Amino acid sequence: MDCFRQGPNFLVIVPDDCIDCSMCVPECPVGAIYNEIDLPDEQRHFVEINARLAAHPEWQPITRSQAPLPEHEQWRDVANKLEFLKLA
Repeated sequence: MDCFRQGPNFLVIVPDDCIDCSMCVPECPVGAIYNEIDLPDEQRHFVEINARLAAHPEWQPITRSQAPLPEHEQWRDVANKLEFLKLA
């Protein structure tokens, strides 16, 4: 799928490009992707953040499969990750 964009330390899905196939949900190595109807209430704020960042001009499309970042496991259970979000 070409609906993913990559920032410095965060991935987003372009809402208008997503076809809602749900194939990315089980592929995420840390369980960070949800179907919007299954999104926990405490993560609903990410819908707006995702849409805003997906339009960021410096965030590039991901057009081929990539290995997870080496440190992805250590971030799996970290709460309040927004304070670490880099925009550019």
